[in-house]
Amino acid sequence: MAKIKEEAKNRSEKLYNFIESSGGYFTNPVQVPFRSKMNIPFRICKNDKLEAKFTKYAIANGLIDLAGHRSVGGCRASLYNAMPMEGVDALINFMKQFKNENPEAKL
Repeated sequence: MAKIKEEAKNRSEKLYNFIESSGGYFTNPVQVPFRSKMNIPFRICKNDKLEAKFTKYAIANGLIDLAGHRSVGGCRASLYNAMPMEGVDALINFMKQFKNENPEAKL
């Protein structure tokens, strides 16, 4: 159980750290003490159209179910226990590519 807990912490910290280091392009609306290790919501420049484009391109790149909750919007990455670190790396790499290809939305 301790190993599973540590892996969840490592996966979520990696994604949170990437979001925090994006210069405001990606943001997380949840205060640090209340952040989940399993479901990580994020916004992309607080722009609904850009987020729709992101989720559409993500699906085309094999990354599914990134749409946020219907009442909150944005995007959401689910990092349940079966998600390997390689899945987090693939998401981060896609997020980097998306940001580079959509510079008009940079802050």
